[in-house]
Amino acid sequence: MEHKDFVSPQGRRLAYRYSAPSTGLTFVWLSGFKSDMTGTKVTVLESWAKAAGHGFLAFDYSGHGVSGGAFEDGTISAWREDALAAIEGLTSGAVILVGSSMGGWMALLSALALKSRVAAMVLIAPAPDFTQELMWPEFSPEQQAEIMDQGLTLRPSDYGDPYPITRDLIEDGKQWALLDAPIDLTCPIRILQGMQDPDVPWQHAFRLVEALTSEDLVFSLIKDGDHRLSREQDIERLVATCGELAGVVS
Repeated sequence: MEHKDFVSPQGRRLAYRYSAPSTGLTFVWLSGFKSDMTGTKVTVLESWAKAAGHGFLAFDYSGHGVSGGAFEDGTISAWREDALAAIEGLTSGAVILVGSSMGGWMALLSALALKSRVAAMVLIAPAPDFTQELMWPEFSPEQQAEIMDQGLTLRPSDYGDPYPITRDLIEDGKQWALLDAPIDLTCPIRILQGMQDPDVPWQHAFRLVEALTSEDLVFSLIKDGDHRLSREQDIERLVATCGELAGVVS
């Protein structure tokens, strides 16, 4: 799949795919932790957006996919900078942010920084605060000690090779925690969450519902849904949700 590169204000080489809108509305895909812009959900959504005349942007964070940098050098701060650089540098006008897993956290942080431009959000199994709330408690005392003393541990993954979790990632994530205070976003928000999600429990996503101030918020709990929500019916639901929001904000 063809992509272009740009260099962020922080000097990182980020890979992206972009198509301009004829409707004035651009969808921005924000990937999950260790994910990239080649997944099924993003490519189907991209095709739909283009066919509907909407703009579409997908990019890889530094250390992810075909972007530059090493994964273990990444932090929530750095990936937030990447997201803001991509949105501000590559799009104009109103955007709808679509964030999956960690991308949900990135979408929230981006929307807080760019309130006037974010028309709406779709969050799929959103994982705000995951470094502290979901990841850290899962580590054994030995792994926690390894992170703090050696600077990193290798975490097994259901989706491929083990990957390094660094002390910098855990420590840095704390400053971007959102769930313990009201999140001042009033745009329309749709959350799609699987009840069988082993990575982001649905109760975690519901904490987000309670923290968000938006009144136009719909939380869809898919009883047999997993973390990826990549089945045909899940992707149809995602596309329908994006279509509904496009109608709401246009």
